[in-house]
Amino acid sequence: MPMLRRLALIAAALVTTPAFAQPPQFGQPIAPADLAPWDISIGPDGVGLPPGRGTAAQGEAVYIAQCHACHGEKGVGRPNDALVGGIGSLAPGSVPVKTVGSYWPYATTLFDYVRRAMPFQESQSLTSDELYAVSAYLLHLNGIIGRDDVLDAQSLPKVRMPNRDGFVLFPRNPK
Repeated sequence: MPMLRRLALIAAALVTTPAFAQPPQFGQPIAPADLAPWDISIGPDGVGLPPGRGTAAQGEAVYIAQCHACHGEKGVGRPNDALVGGIGSLAPGSVPVKTVGSYWPYATTLFDYVRRAMPFQESQSLTSDELYAVSAYLLHLNGIIGRDDVLDAQSLPKVRMPNRDGFVLFPRNPK
């Protein structure tokens, strides 16, 4: 019997055996209530921002307690990435310094990232007020907002970041 025919018969036998008669029964469908705590994405338009508020003045204490050890005094970096500086460094011929102020296009993205990933060892542990405050502090250090400007769900999406127009849209063909 030729090899291809033999392989086809073996494959047909395997597919028709009882083990392949029904799909695997792994786990169970997730309930919406179980998914809700993980559904925390915030888009550029601010949809999904939680209630709360904070200023840079309030955020300085949060930063010192939660961020300073990894991002250095006033966000200059060390041992981890710098969060402050580099504005204007993305121009051709410059050495790019990618920070919150120089690179990120939306302030809501800063809030979203800090909310889901920081502080490193205790992600998702900051309150909404602390998140608004530390976001305000970082934006203030980058010269984007004032020390006493209030960030909340209405004002945060309105913050105009220096590199807002620095990204090229990649259109996709909907099918």
